[in-house]
Amino acid sequence: MADDGFEVPRLVQLYDPLDPDRSDLEVYAAIVDELGARSVLDVGCGTGTFALMLTARGLEVVGVDPARASLDVARRKHGAESIRWLEGDATTLPPLEVDLATMTGNVAQVFVTDGEWAATLAGVRGALADGGHLVFETRIPAREAWREWTRDATYESSDVDGVGRVETWVDVTEVVGDLVTFRASYVFASDGAVLTSDSTLRFRDRETVERSLAEAGFTVVDVREAPDRPGREMVFVARR
Repeated sequence: MADDGFEVPRLVQLYDPLDPDRSDLEVYAAIVDELGARSVLDVGCGTGTFALMLTARGLEVVGVDPARASLDVARRKHGAESIRWLEGDATTLPPLEVDLATMTGNVAQVFVTDGEWAATLAGVRGALADGGHLVFETRIPAREAWREWTRDATYESSDVDGVGRVETWVDVTEVVGDLVTFRASYVFASDGAVLTSDSTLRFRDRETVERSLAEAGFTVVDVREAPDRPGREMVFVARR
């Protein structure tokens, strides 16, 4: 089940307007080009921004996400008819044979148990052609990014077309080992409604990720920094 921020329609309509700069996705588009992929599976595609970026470049794209409300937004976007949209996750995929699979943003960290992560990797591997690649990012635990997720640091007040003014912020509610739980709050000026969305991310270190990939039948080709976020992210490139 997806977090409310991706599943509740009133919150999903805010996702793109409140995060309009997706230049972070250019890193992945460049890797797709580098590896010569012509077909891509976007796991956790959300509202479809990256999938649409790829299809505009002439690639064959499959987007999968468990949040129906996010997929509804994606399907309404220009160019969406060229993409195969699937409601579900990597464990529910139909037969596929793509060149490359991606998990952008925080997607790889939402699988908080070893079982969930192993099942996701197995599903992705099954969808890849022989020699295909999996590319994803995960935050560097030692950077302790969650210490910056305070109300003062994250507070924003924005005017959203068709919605009105919305106040947003994030509070960390619990840190247990490598699990970080936080709550995003949204206050709608139009009617005073206050909605929240709780999320938990797992901050795996490099050794843990590499071991899990090997156990799932992947070979780690490279571990890079995200060039727009040096010292904060590990970008894994693994081959089936």
